[in-house]
Amino acid sequence: MRYGELGTVYRYERTGVLHGLLRVRGFTQDDAHLFCRPDQIESEVSQVLDFTFFILGTFGFTEFEVFLSTKPEKSVGSEERWTQATSALEAALKSRNVAYQIDPGEGVFYGPKIDIKIKDALGRSWQCSTIQVDFNNPERFDLGYIGEDGKVHQPIMIHRALMGSIERFFGILIEHFGGAFPTWLAPVQATVMSITDSQHPYVAEVVAQLKAAGFRAEADLRNEKIGLKIREAEKAKVPFMFVVGDREVQSGTLAIRGRSGANLGSMTVAGALDLLRADLKPAGQQHSLTQ
Repeated sequence: MRYGELGTVYRYERTGVLHGLLRVRGFTQDDAHLFCRPDQIESEVSQVLDFTFFILGTFGFTEFEVFLSTKPEKSVGSEERWTQATSALEAALKSRNVAYQIDPGEGVFYGPKIDIKIKDALGRSWQCSTIQVDFNNPERFDLGYIGEDGKVHQPIMIHRALMGSIERFFGILIEHFGGAFPTWLAPVQATVMSITDSQHPYVAEVVAQLKAAGFRAEADLRNEKIGLKIREAEKAKVPFMFVVGDREVQSGTLAIRGRSGANLGSMTVAGALDLLRADLKPAGQQHSLTQ
């Protein structure tokens, strides 16, 4: 049985350690709690690992450090359960060819865990994803299931958070891309800008077509020089700029520029839509964790 939630958490961090979105006093965790039999731990954890790498890879994170944290000095649960759970976590990592380090005694008191630290564009490590086995809560809440032998058994609970603190994940994401998000993630994917007032109707028509196709597009109809409009769009890290002058209106085309300053030539609105669609693919989802 699998339950997921977005839970608000509060932590009284000292003023000196607060740091933008990266360390805050109130944050949201993408928690899930998975209830399974002891013999299902490995398969459940394997699925969570696949899910985690898919999510992180989609957002463009491909370098990780993985730690398997083992039994601390103070703990609950039998030695047999700790050994079984730790072995299952290790087997799940090995089955996915994930390189990992043992972090002796750093598990939580209620079970061993896997921690995944992502590396941003500057090579800094950030703790985000975690997978924890929990012996304590099933016992405290007197949980049970009927096994194949007809008897009541206590399930294992697995905590998992893919992003950890969502606020911190957003902060890391902004730092990782330097604000230049891939097209699929960019708040504004294309800005259509006019050179003079006479192109306003055509610009409005193009923006309407882009929005109808599902893209996040805006019109820049300000009475400003086109150079200024382009510079401001580049500064805002908008992936594509579509420039419209009298020539484009007459030919039914767009002059297209990328946010890096590249001149991508002239094309029809249909061609511009194809260009956007081709650039929508999320970042590579292959991870660099294999041995």
